Order: sequence, then structure tokens, then C-alpha cells
Amino acid sequence: MNKRKIINDPVFGFVTLSTDKVYDVLQHPFVQRLGRIRQLGLSYYVYPGAQHSRFSHSIGAMHLMQEGLSMLQQKGVPISSEENEAAQIAILLHDVGHGPFSHVLEHTLVHGITHEEISLMMMEQIDKDLATKENPHPLGLAIDIFRNAYSRHFFHQLLSSQLDVDRMDYLCRDSFFCGVQEGRVASERLLKMLHVVNDHLVVEQKGIYSVEKFLVARRLMYWQVYLHKTSVAAEQLLIKILLRAKELAAQGKELFCSPALHYFLYNHISAEDMTAGSEALRQYALLDDSDVVSAIKAWMDEDDRTLALLCEMFVNRRLFHGTLRKEHLTKAEKDALSERLAKALAIRKEEVHYFYQEHISTSNTYSEKADSIDILYQDGAVKDISEASEILDLKLLTFKPQKLYLFEARTE
Repeated sequence: MNKRKIINDPVFGFVTLSTDKVYDVLQHPFVQRLGRIRQLGLSYYVYPGAQHSRFSHSIGAMHLMQEGLSMLQQKGVPISSEENEAAQIAILLHDVGHGPFSHVLEHTLVHGITHEEISLMMMEQIDKDLATKENPHPLGLAIDIFRNAYSRHFFHQLLSSQLDVDRMDYLCRDSFFCGVQEGRVASERLLKMLHVVNDHLVVEQKGIYSVEKFLVARRLMYWQVYLHKTSVAAEQLLIKILLRAKELAAQGKELFCSPALHYFLYNHISAEDMTAGSEALRQYALLDDSDVVSAIKAWMDEDDRTLALLCEMFVNRRLFHGTLRKEHLTKAEKDALSERLAKALAIRKEEVHYFYQEHISTSNTYSEKADSIDILYQDGAVKDISEASEILDLKLLTFKPQKLYLFEARTE
């Protein structure tokens, strides 16, 4: 069987699966599941074109990894075929642990564990599934790169840093499907400007303007797309739905849902339960967007008014109304809001907290604590982008603006 497939990607064109092992990883059910999970969660409520999947993002990021490694090899950086393949597999699997609707499950159905940790567990499971007598750990090197445990640190930087192929792809891809211009970055030029100095990824001086544009694009995309008020409102509504369903499940009420969703609604799943080979991980790998949406559609007819009303609002896009605030609600304001919502929605006061939520949206462009973005000058000097840039300084780059919103159910 020919496993050297070519995939036609709408953003970058033809993407090649370079080895048989890459193909085998791509075919694994854990990876195929990503095709049933939207990359941007609920952003389609704002941008109707935002229907692309985490699978397509993973393919695109793998392609950029191929391009970046090829460019480094052309510049004399020694990279073996095993390292090349492992880095491609590591980026292909970097998001494999994501649940439906982005980070919603981390706030509702799974506790004390991040999607990055779940990704590592899934990689370990895939490693076991693809193992042979001749090669008992086919993904060993890929897992080491993912964990930043490999001796050559720049491989992990390509995978996860402040200028990595993950960010390059999602900025280009998300802006393409949302129909916005702000996220379009010069990924090809950025990759061509990469080099390695003392096992650290750097950008040649000629690429400084592309780095500046990359950082500005990331900042704009967060506030225009990822943290758009309406997208956040939809996410808060979905969280309330799952929390109410979880509460009813704890009371013994039987709700319609898929076996995988039922497992997480009716069990308290924590980090201790989510281990490689566990039932919890198996059930998690069966969860995708369709499980949640089909359940919500059915719950519109539940006899619990709170759950039914929340689900009807979600399905028919009567999302929470968001108001920008300077300060948190006082007790008097909360009491007044609760009374008004309870009366307008005909719900009990003890359940009114499902219909409003205070939320802080925040994002920073650059972090001093993470791997820096370093610029390589022709004389061999290396400077942090905050020093090298004429238009960006450290204070502006690391500033972390916060927006406090009050989201509440519409009553009109």
C-alpha cells in the first residue's frame, strides 16, 4: 500500500505525508477524531466560515514543520531523518488531547488536567498501538520532543514557543476561514529566516519586520476573533449548560446523551483517572462536537426548565448579552440582577446563577518567562526582539490587558 499521500490543503496547497509512520499516525482513531472537532470552538456564531477542524490545523502545522526543517538543513543544521520524522509526528499530535469546543470540557467535565497533559497520554497510547517487536517505541523520539526532553532544544521550540509553527498555522488558517485580514502572517518568509545558534532557534536580521508583524497579528487576532465578546458569550452559555446537566446527573436524573458524554456526566473524572490505557481516556477519545450538540438539541425538551431554557438559547442563538464593566458586581447588584432574571425567565432564584456570569478576558502578546524570540545579526550578535525592534518594546509586548464582562441571559 502506498502511504506517501498528498493532501490538498486550502491554506498552503499540497501537503505531503513524508513517511509510512506519519501516515500510520495520521490514520490512528485519536487523530481522525480531530476532524470532528472545530478548531475555533464556537467562533462560528460570529464568523460563519469558522468551520475548520483541529485535524486540518494539525496537517497545516506539520507542513510548516517540514518547511522549517528543510530550510534549517539547507543552512547546514544537521538534522537526521529520524529527527525530521519525529518532529513532524510531534507537531501532528500536539493538539490530539483537545476536547470538543476548545477548553470548555476543562471547566466542566474533566478536572485538574489540561489538554496538553491529555495529548501526552494519547501520544503514549498511540506509541503502544503502533509498537512492533522490532520497534517497541516508534514514537519515543516524538514524545521526547513534545515533552522538551530531547537534548536538541530547538526542535521543541519549533513545536512550542513564542514563534512556533503551531502559531504560524493557526493565525494563517483562522484568518483565512474567518475572512479577516489581521492574522495573515508571512509564514513562508519567517521559516526562511530561521536559524539555530547554540541549540536555540533564532531569526535572521532580515526577518525582523516579519516577526513584528507576527506579534501584532497575534495580538489583533486574540481580540478580534479568539476573545470576541460574542464567542465568549456562547462559550459561557455552553459551560452553564454542561454544569446544569452535571448537577442533574448527580441528582440521579437520566439525560439523553451518547455513551461517551454519559460517562463524563455521571462520573467525576480527575487527573488520576486520565492515564494511558484507562477507561477514562478511551471514553474521552470518543468525545467530539457532535456528542455535545446532539445532547443539547435533545435537552431542549427536558422537563427541567433551567436546562431546557439554556439549551433553547444555545440552539437558537439567543446568547448571553455581554456588558463591559470596570468593577465586579456588588452584592446589591447581584441580588437585583438575580431577582430581575428570576422574574423575567420564570425560574427559581436558587437556579438563577446559571443565567449570568462575570468573566475576565485576557491575553498577552509576548512573555518574558517563555523562550524569547531572538534576532541574529550579521556580526553574530543575538538580541531579544524587544531590544531589536524599533516599534516594539518589552513593556508594550508583555502588557496583559484585561476586560471584565458581565454576561447575562436576554429577557426581551
